[in-house]
Amino acid sequence: MTVPLTVLVVAASLALAGWAGWFVYRDRPVILRQLWGGAVVEALLVVEAVVAGVLLAGSESVSSPGLFWGYVAASLLVLPFAAAVAFAERTRWSSVVLLLAAVTVAFLQLRMVQVWQG
Repeated sequence: MTVPLTVLVVAASLALAGWAGWFVYRDRPVILRQLWGGAVVEALLVVEAVVAGVLLAGSESVSSPGLFWGYVAASLLVLPFAAAVAFAERTRWSSVVLLLAAVTVAFLQLRMVQVWQG
């Protein structure tokens, strides 16, 4: 994994979490722009997964590939699930779900780095 890309993903997901947290504080549901922000984070996650796949196909290796790819898969699934809930639930709780999903993505990124470094 590349550190700059991981830092970018963590920063973007924490920015999304802060934005969702502000909406939780103001008792407002998720808006479409926040879902677009989640799509940007998701695109970064896809790029990161492709880069990790290319690096692992080359000379890089991880101590536990199953665990690493499990974290990759989980990080790719969290935000789409949160977006689906936010689309269906038009209350403050949609912002809570988006907040928790964005924080989860940031945490999963840190775990992926730990597994990568072995």
